[in-house]
Amino acid sequence: MLLLLAALGIGAFVLTHTAPFPFFLEALRPRDSVWHMPRDRANPSVYLTFDDGPNPEATPALLDLLGRERVSATFFLIDEHLTDDTAPLVKRMFDEGHAVALHSGTRGLLLESPDDLAAILTAAAERIERLGGGRPCRLFRPHAGWRGSQMYLGLKRAGYRLAGWSWGLWDWNWWRPREAAGLASRLARRASAGDIIVLHDGHHEDPRADRRYAIEATGRLVPALRARGFAFGRLCDPGGARD
Repeated sequence: MLLLLAALGIGAFVLTHTAPFPFFLEALRPRDSVWHMPRDRANPSVYLTFDDGPNPEATPALLDLLGRERVSATFFLIDEHLTDDTAPLVKRMFDEGHAVALHSGTRGLLLESPDDLAAILTAAAERIERLGGGRPCRLFRPHAGWRGSQMYLGLKRAGYRLAGWSWGLWDWNWWRPREAAGLASRLARRASAGDIIVLHDGHHEDPRADRRYAIEATGRLVPALRARGFAFGRLCDPGGARD
């Protein structure tokens, strides 16, 4: 019995910090995070989000595709991937009406003190504004969903909310290779009004990762979602946070 209780306790702790859906922490802080957008059944929308960029190999083609399809999205950027070479891509995101927010390439931010995390986020936002020409909105998505109470305190001090994603609507393929057609079919089938979808135009370690699957999957997903009657929204307005 003690072993079972210990296993349940460990499992609950892990889920609290890593589960890619709202759990204990979100029940305690419902206004401090967003895992689903309001449902408007009269005008149903879904929310495409892209993580781990900017990627000079993949992001330009993705932006081309979104432009052709007249789709707005939200890009969660890793500070270390923002350089003089990739800054024009961020400027293009702002210019083309996409929302830009903060991401991380490490789970280590879970261990930062609230004050240090707030300082890290503030510095990253200032770099985006200086190099990309626009102010990111006040959303932060932690790497792999790893979060904790100290992180929430740091986000609150910096004036940010944590951004998650809807259950099952990410491009992790359960230890199988990411395959565009299958991913697009699964995401389009499961989506409902207000859902937040995650695809990766970048990689948390490789700034030039091959993400052709994500571009192809997006190209298949957009018309499939439109065929189901969905429009596409941003999690926040370009250059400012959504209340």
